[in-house]
Amino acid sequence: MNKQPAVYILASKRNGTLYIGVTSDLVKRIWEHKNDLAEGFTKKYGVHQLVWYELHEDMAAAIQREKSLKEWKRAWKLNLIEKGNPHWEDLYHTIV
Repeated sequence: MNKQPAVYILASKRNGTLYIGVTSDLVKRIWEHKNDLAEGFTKKYGVHQLVWYELHEDMAAAIQREKSLKEWKRAWKLNLIEKGNPHWEDLYHTIV
């Protein structure tokens, strides 16, 4: 996967703790989360499973989408994940 702006959701487990982020290099950023190189929330709470992502044409659109998703109710976020990934599989292997 080439560098491209993306919004992503990580989870600690099915219906577990969620984290929403934005990046210009999805593969690198998820690898950093998985290897606890990203200090902060994901490292502290063990949130390493990529359960949803969305690619964007430009970073401005990706940042706007990230901000929007962060305002969503938890139930809406769970529905978004389950619509595209009903078994909450770790999607990292699909992007490398």
